[in-house]
Amino acid sequence: MKKFNTLKSIPAYLPIVNIDTDMIIPKQFLKTIKRTGLGKNLFFEMRYDDQGKEINDFVLNQSPYNNSNILIAGKNFGCGSSREHAPWALLDFGITCVISSSYADIFYSNCFKNGILPIIIEEEKIKELSQYANRKEEISINLKDEKIVYGNNEIKFKIDPFKKKCLLEGLDDIALSLKKSDKIEDFEKKLKIKKPWIFND
Repeated sequence: MKKFNTLKSIPAYLPIVNIDTDMIIPKQFLKTIKRTGLGKNLFFEMRYDDQGKEINDFVLNQSPYNNSNILIAGKNFGCGSSREHAPWALLDFGITCVISSSYADIFYSNCFKNGILPIIIEEEKIKELSQYANRKEEISINLKDEKIVYGNNEIKFKIDPFKKKCLLEGLDDIALSLKKSDKIEDFEKKLKIKKPWIFND
């Protein structure tokens, strides 16, 4: 998982509430267990028509938003069924930060496990940031200082210290386990002495 510290991008604004995980990545694309290749199917039913052609009016089909790393979304983002493919699709598209006033709990957790920073701010602040998206102006995210900088203004946000540490250091669940490999090996050695029959073939 890549380390997350600072990020600067023109944000894409998607002012739709209750965007569920099926809207983020429809069920027909859940067959893969790979984390790559899902970006082209992100928001599939909103991005493409019945013939598979891009819908010009959809924000992520427009320049410069098709290269945005920051998505500003409506409240209750990521609701619906639990599927880790949703953050995979966002990440594969290039989105590493989502800003909303609220998230579904499981989706929120899955973001951190996959290197995406989900920021929670008030609706009034969402409206302020959306103006920067509409004017195609960059905003910046500073995770270490927990702030969003836009123009001469800034918004402070709060992140759980452990989740923040994982993003800053690029630690997913596997990396966290590997950091404890010495303790695991030590435990196995002691167990082998106490209960050697467990390790017999």
